[in-house]
Formats: sequence, structure tokens, C-alpha cells
Amino acid sequence: MEKRYTLPVAIALVVGTVIGSGIFFKAENVLKGTGGNLGVGVLAFVIMGFVMIISAGTFGIVAQSHEGIEGLVGYARASCGKTYGYYMGWFMATVYYPSLTGVLSWLPARYFGVLLGWDDPIFSGRTMALAGGFLVLTYAMNALAPKLAGKFAISTTVIKLIPLLLMAVVGTVVGLSSGMTKFNFTHVVTDIPFAQGLFGAVVALAFAFEGWICATSIGAELKDSKKNMPRALLIGTLIVAIVYIVYYVGLAGAVDSSVLMANGEAGAKTAFQAIFGQVVGACVFVFVVISCWGTCNGLMVAATRGIYDLAMESKSPRLAMFKNVDPSTNMAPNSAVFGLLMSVLWLLYFYFGTLLTSLGPVKFDASELPIITLYALYVPIYIALLRRKDLSVFRGKVMPVLAILCSAFMVFAAIYSHKWDVAWYLGLFVVIEIIGACFKGGKEKTVSDR
Repeated sequence: MEKRYTLPVAIALVVGTVIGSGIFFKAENVLKGTGGNLGVGVLAFVIMGFVMIISAGTFGIVAQSHEGIEGLVGYARASCGKTYGYYMGWFMATVYYPSLTGVLSWLPARYFGVLLGWDDPIFSGRTMALAGGFLVLTYAMNALAPKLAGKFAISTTVIKLIPLLLMAVVGTVVGLSSGMTKFNFTHVVTDIPFAQGLFGAVVALAFAFEGWICATSIGAELKDSKKNMPRALLIGTLIVAIVYIVYYVGLAGAVDSSVLMANGEAGAKTAFQAIFGQVVGACVFVFVVISCWGTCNGLMVAATRGIYDLAMESKSPRLAMFKNVDPSTNMAPNSAVFGLLMSVLWLLYFYFGTLLTSLGPVKFDASELPIITLYALYVPIYIALLRRKDLSVFRGKVMPVLAILCSAFMVFAAIYSHKWDVAWYLGLFVVIEIIGACFKGGKEKTVSDR
């Protein structure tokens, strides 16, 4: 593929994919999960920021350590072998990218319904239909005009920072002057055990802090990727962590935590209108909708390339059809269609299995557990980095050990919070990987073989 992206685009992809929807979607979950305990909530934000920066920084070292290797699938293959790389790629293409893309197509629809004052923006059929519209439109932009998708990523990154920084600054100033910030930090709405509140908040925030790994999907299209990919990962995640923490503190200065908890999905809109007034607050909330769509675009960038990356790395003849690139768009059309179809399936599961829980006991949170799975799958790559002899003590020992501890913490927090839902999810994970084994195939024939 063409080397079309620069360092600012890669940073924008990191920031734009992470920031946007999760902070609005999961901030209310953190408030409810901690019983409105702002101190525990802020601690959860700090922990997740640390986990994200350490993980991304370690992957920056991995990227620099493997000359000519691009993307997460390539890193897994170079670090742990072809088989591990294949199953990692299959998971990314069929579970991780499309599950998050499906959820993130629903979020702009959800907040658009809040903006219009819909009474049932979560469960209504019109919200679901609108989510499908966002999904297809975002796919069309990435599949037919990838350069436009890159420009959209940059513009929405700037747009999505507007409401966050406004709330961070204005909300903090207003809250400190009115005493609302002090009140929310010193009053707990509901007493929740510390461990339960903290672990639940950390797992919920995994969704809000996730997406940085998607930037590795454009490695083949990034100029001077060996230097620029590590820079993008580190700079992007630092920006995200700082913005999130100051936003959450600013939110505490807007309205009483109990009000935010009671308003549910409309809580963010309530906070903005409390600070900026009804009209201006509603206008600022438009940026929230655009922000969510920008995040969906960032995940769609990766989802449309997921099976292409796997086909290129594995060289399986059964996946060869996903390697073709359309010269007119310089994009892999079959891979893009596959990413769309998988995203649709995961959107349907998220709606019926996660939101409506109409599938009975066979349920799990599709917005959280795939992310935790990825943290577990990082560990063999970190161990491979530990075994390298050509790196400094800090880069080759300290960072991978810290990254392994971060992954272990995330897995423990998920099991503690989700309990038996983890078992149902793992069952599906095993089935999907078995299906992946059927497509692994043998060695792709070369021209000389034919």
C-alpha cells in the first residue's frame, strides 16, 4: 500500500480512536460502579492511564526492535512465531476490531437520540437503525475514499477535544467557585466496597482507554514507521490520559454526582447544559456526537484492514482473496467488506446480548471483554521482548515486566467484575479460534510452484 500517512495522522489516529465515545459512555458507569465516590473514580482513571501508557510504550519498543515488521499481527508473528501471529490476527479481524466498531457505531446514534430528546435512545429500534446507518456510512468512507477517512480522523480529533477541554477548564473553575467540586469529592452517593468499585471502574474504563493498538494497522502506510509509530503511540496515549483525568475532574464541578447517576445516558448532556446553559450546552453536545462518530471511524480504519493484514502475514491460500488491492482507491475491497460484515454481526450481538440480554444466560459485555482478552494476548509478546539481549535494561527488562503486570491486573479485574460472564465469552472465543484454524490452510503457491 502507498506510504500516505505522516506522524500527525498517526497521532491523530491514536488520540482520535481512543478519545471520543468511551469517556462519555463509561464515565457514568464509573460513577454508578463506585457509588459516586469521586476519589475512587479518579484513581481508576490514573490506573488505566498508567496501564495504557506502559502498554503502548512497550509496543513502541517492539516496533523498533523488528525492522520492516508492521502491525500487531506482524509483531506477534515476529515475536512468537507464525502460528501465534495467525491466531492473534484472526482474533483481531473477527472479534476485537469488529466488536468495538459495532459498539462505536451504536454510540453516536445513542447520543444523537439524547440530543433530540428521545425517551428510549438505548433500546429503541430507531436508535438501532441509526447505528446501522453510521456503520455503513463510515465503512463507505474508508473503503471508497481512505484519504478522506484520514482527513476525517484529524478533523474529528480536534472537534472531540473541544467539549472535553471546555468541561475540564470551565467545569473545574465553576465547580471550585461554587463548591460543587468539593461537595462531590467529599460526599458518596452509595457505599460500595472499595475493591468492588475500583475493579469495576477499571474494567469499564478499559473501553474508554482502548484503541491505541489500532494505529499499528496503518504501519504499512505510515512514512518512516520505525521511528514514527513509537512516537505516535507514546505521544498519543499521554495526551489521552491527561485529557481524560482533567475532564473527569471538571465533570465533578458541573452538577451533583447523584444527578448524573440518575440521568444515565443523558448525564453528559445535563452536565454540559448546567455549565454552558441550555442552548450553548446543546450545541457543545453536538461535538459529542461527532466525537463518537470519529471514534467509530478510527476503529473502522482497522476493521477494514484486519483480514488483509492477516492474509498478507499468513500467506494462507484460503485467505488469498483478501489480499487484492483496488488500484483506483489503493484499498483492499474484500477485506473491507469482511470487516463490515463482522461489525454488523457484533453490533447485533451487542444490541440483543449486551443491552437487551434477550439471549438469556449466554451474555457478556462485548464492549469490555474483547479488550481484556487482548491484554492477555500481549503477554507472550512481552515475554519475547524480555528474552532479547540487544536492548538496554530499561527497554528490555523494566518496560516488559511492567507491561506484563499491567496485563495481569486487567485480567484479574475482569474476572473479579464479570465473574461467570467471562466463562461464556471464553467459550465463544475458543469456537471462533477453532473456525480460524479451518482457514489457516497450507502454504500459498508461488508463481514458480505453478
